[in-house]
This record gives sequence, C-alpha cells and structure tokens, in this order.
Amino acid sequence: MFPRFSEGKVDVSTFVGIDVSKEHLDWAVHGSSAGGRLAHDEEGLQALVDQLRELSPTLVVLEATGGLEMRVLAVLSVAAVPVAVVNPLQIRNFARATGRQAKTDRLDAKCIAHFAAAVQPPLTPMPEATTLELELLLARRRQLITMLVAEKNRLSGLVGPRRVARVVSSINRIIETLEKELKKLDGELKDKIEKSPLWRAKDELLRSVPGVGPGTSRTLLFDLPELGTLNRKQIAALVGLAPFNHDSGKIKGRRAIWGGRASVRSMLYMASVACMRFNPVIRAFYDRLKTAGKPTKVALTACMHKLLTILNAMVKANRPWQVAAA
Repeated sequence: MFPRFSEGKVDVSTFVGIDVSKEHLDWAVHGSSAGGRLAHDEEGLQALVDQLRELSPTLVVLEATGGLEMRVLAVLSVAAVPVAVVNPLQIRNFARATGRQAKTDRLDAKCIAHFAAAVQPPLTPMPEATTLELELLLARRRQLITMLVAEKNRLSGLVGPRRVARVVSSINRIIETLEKELKKLDGELKDKIEKSPLWRAKDELLRSVPGVGPGTSRTLLFDLPELGTLNRKQIAALVGLAPFNHDSGKIKGRRAIWGGRASVRSMLYMASVACMRFNPVIRAFYDRLKTAGKPTKVALTACMHKLLTILNAMVKANRPWQVAAA
C-alpha cells in the first residue's frame, strides 16, 4: 500500500507488479505481503483477475517480455484493471538504483510493484484486434530475419576444411525454408494492411519517402505508434536517437545515443543507408556532415535522426514526401 495525505485524509493507493513468464505469473503488492504465483493459463489468468478486482489496484505494471505480456494485458484490460506495460530496461535500472542484487521471479514482481508506486507510468491502451495481429506478425518477421542472418553467417564461416558438403547443404535448406516463410509472411502483412484503409493510408504516406521501403514502413507503423503525435525531440528520445551529454566538471564527454526502441533504430539505419542512394535530401545532408569532418558513424546517426524527424512531421501534417520536401 502506498499512502497519500491530502486535506487531513489518507488515500491508500495500491500498486501491483506482475512478473510474466511462459509458465507462471508472479505478482506482488507494494508495501504489502499480498501476492503469489499463478499458472500462466486460462484458470490462472481468471484467478489473477478475481484477486486484483478485490484489491481495486490504482495501477498494475507488467514488463514487456517479447509478447508474453500481451495475453495478460488483454485479459486485464477487458476486466477494466488499470495496467501499464514498461520497458524491462527501466525495471533493471530501477532495481540497481534501489540496491536490489538478488533475482527471483517473486523478487522481480516486488521490484516491479515498487517501480509502479515510485514512477507511476502511464496506462497502456489495449490495441485493437487488427493492430495486435499485425504487431505479432511483424514480431515473427523480425525473428525470421534474425534466424536467416544467423544461418547465412554460419554459411560464410565455413571455409577451407570446415566447408563440409553435408553441413553446407543442411544450412542451405534452412535458408531456403526461412526465405519462403519470410516471403509468405510479407504477403500476409501486405494483405492485412491493404484491407485496412487507415493502415494503407499511413503505409503509402511513409513509403512516399525515397529510401523508405515496406519493411521500414511496417516497423514504424507497429513499433512506433506515437509517430506524428510527438514533437521532434520527444520522438527522437523515444526511439533512442537523442544524444545525451556525458559531462562532469570541466570534462566535456562525447555525446552518445542510448536506450530507446532497438527495432525502430535498426530499421532506420537500413533506411538511411538506402537514402544514401535514393534520397537527395538525406544524401546532401550526409555529404555536408562528412565535408565538415564528422565520422561516418556520427553522420549516419544524424541522418537517421533527420529521417525520423521528416517522417514524424509528414505523419503529423498528413502530407506525402513531395509536399513535405517542398
């Protein structure tokens, strides 16, 4: 329980943390011994809802755990339980800051509950069914790409006596299977976007920018729904493209980007590389930075930042690339 004092009255707010794993749901209440472990299945979720309804929590916080939290989020949202999903890195940093060294599922739940009480992050709205399905399909697409890159790296590492025909053929079969599945998944994503007028309009708007392809557009649509709703500084900080100062006393450290949404940054990097060939605005910006003596990595990061700023402004104004550039 987290007491607040207002006009002589004590307002006891209840903050709950839930550690979500594949098999279990561990939950705890900040400042209380309430909580426990439930199975991560239909019965366990219903028991969790029943117990939380009795508590009437002010806020329930979950970690984003690669999609495992979506089912819990959906069930709690339907039950009208106030819930927020947060980045696991925030919880880990909070645990370090509060001196927590030991780690178990039960302790993690207590730490999340403490985080909920101290930070009180904003509620996470439950996405509509179409959006949720598209998010899950895109997450699967990223997994396939990761596996495909890993297999190709293994193949390139087979040189000299290590290049055994049996191993090479095995890797090639896996690569072929992954490429077929990736092509099939891209077709499903394309069909679902085209069937939704709203998503199709946003997709066409983003892809009007030279160098922005379907992969970049879909990643921005599903992994960065805030695009167009924030100002340029806020969106850059959210993605992790806002440079942070590293100064202490008279020492002026080099500024560097940190945190944010890695999937969006990775896709923006690939899009910026493509813009070097197809986008005259980004290319001219890159050339100007290189002429000024900026390192390649710094120049590319600045291009990512500029591209994100342009896309954010386009979505906010609902104007395609040609109008925005003019």
